[in-house]
Formats: sequence, structure tokens, C-alpha cells
Amino acid sequence: MMAAERGAARNTLEAYGRDLRDFVAYARRCGHPAETADIALVRGYVSGLVAAGLSPRTTARRLSSLCQFFRFLLAEGVRTDDPTTLIDRPRRGVRLPKYLDEGEVDRLLEVARGAGSPDDLRLLALMEILYATGLRVSELVGLPLSALAGDRGLLLVRGKGGRERLVPLTEPSIESLERYRQVRSWFLGRAGATASPWLFPSRGRHGHLTRARFAQMLKDLAIAAGLDPARVSPHVIRHSFASHLLAHGADLRSLQQMLGHADISTTQIYTHVQNERLQRLVREAHPLARHKRPKPGSLP
Repeated sequence: MMAAERGAARNTLEAYGRDLRDFVAYARRCGHPAETADIALVRGYVSGLVAAGLSPRTTARRLSSLCQFFRFLLAEGVRTDDPTTLIDRPRRGVRLPKYLDEGEVDRLLEVARGAGSPDDLRLLALMEILYATGLRVSELVGLPLSALAGDRGLLLVRGKGGRERLVPLTEPSIESLERYRQVRSWFLGRAGATASPWLFPSRGRHGHLTRARFAQMLKDLAIAAGLDPARVSPHVIRHSFASHLLAHGADLRSLQQMLGHADISTTQIYTHVQNERLQRLVREAHPLARHKRPKPGSLP
């Protein structure tokens, strides 16, 4: 159902599978089949996750997997109730996305220009596209050649749930992409292929560059640029893209479309980033914030 009806991505399906297998194992230890679990069993499972020290975010995600599972059983007539309806959701709070400042991204791009080898040109194209578009890493490494078939200034991206969107490219990203395409055949040869449907072909089983390999390339790039590699990841670059656009006047609806968010509430997290940035600016730069003000009623 998740794959055929909702078009869930492979990574989402794998995450749901891991969550459900964990619950199935717990139910078996309690002597119950997972599909006949009652509210007490589900509540005991969630309490165990909390007691094990899992974060509210992880606990909430696992509970969400169970909700989808039992709703499916209810819709298919396997059950007549949903035991998750009365389970309290963990409070996750607001976790602000991590991002780099514009100068740090510039340093990464400068180092990525390298000496012009095929590997350098590929890395620069990946970085320029990522920072120009804010693509998810799976969308980036899995770009097909057909994504470039239309206007040279636009990418056709297939995102979560199979939803397609057009994302504009910047001039530097277009130029770096064109230089990379001139050496793309070198990567085809290294992969032992004469043709590939992927923009970034590789000899791996997926046929294209993997998320893990690109993440490692970014870590190496961060070290070369003098940045802490723990602060740099594909998702951090995506957050940086969104934060920088918003700081320069982009509206939330446009940002939502470019990021491929189904719900604008997901995009609104970046307004928290801007609020936090403004508060820090006032604390650090406002002349009155540098001095302790007297308490009301006290003598100056």
C-alpha cells in the first residue's frame, strides 16, 4: 500500500520496515501476534522506547509507523479498531535546522573547483546544483539525464511520493553542469558501461552515485576547506540553501515549491531560523544589549 498507493520512496519503505520489525519482535516477546495487539501492548511498547532513552522524535516516528500499519489493517477489514488512537504522541519540540553561513558555503565551493580533474568537475557540479536547488540528497544523486531535457535553466525533479517539480538553476550551476557533462563519459568508462540513464553514473548496484559516497565526499571537502566535517552534510547544504534564500527575501510559498514540501508547515521551520538569527543579532549588535540595564525601582 505504501509503495503502490502512496508512492513512498525506498528509504521511507525501509524505515517503516525497520520500525514494524522492531514492534513485531516486541509483540512476540509478549506472546502476541503484532496484528492483534491491543492498546495496552502498544502503550507498553512506546513506554519501553522512552525508558530505553530514545529521543521523542524517534519515538514519534516509530509510533507513526504503527499508526499507518493499524490504519491499513482497519481499512482492509483485518481489524475493527485502531489501538493507536488513544496513545499520546511524544512532544518533539522545535528542532532548528543546522546550516552554514554564506561565507562557509563559498569556501566549500571555492575548494570544490579544484584542479579540473573529472572528479573535481563532478564534485563541483554536485555542490553547485545542491546549493542552487536545495534538492534532497536522494533526489540529487538519482537525477536522470532526462531531468535536463527541457529548458537549460530548469531541472525536472521527481521527489517524495513521485511528485514532480521544476526547480530553477543558477548560472554557476548551469556552467559547472555543462563542464561536468563533457567528462561524464569518463565515469561511464570507470563504471564499465557505454550508456547510463543517470546523470551521475557509478559502478555501484544502483547504477548511480550513492548518498553515502556523496556524504563522504562532502566530509572530505569540508576538511580541505578548513571546516568541521561534523557540521557539513548534504542535508545541511539543503538547509543552508533555504535559510539563505529566506534571508534574502524569498517567500515561503516559493521556497515550499523548490524544496518539494507537501505541507507549508514543514517549510515554516525556516522562519524559526530567521527569528533566532534576528534575536542573536539584537543581543550581539544592539548598543543597549551590551550593558546591563538597571532593574525597575533600583537606583541608577
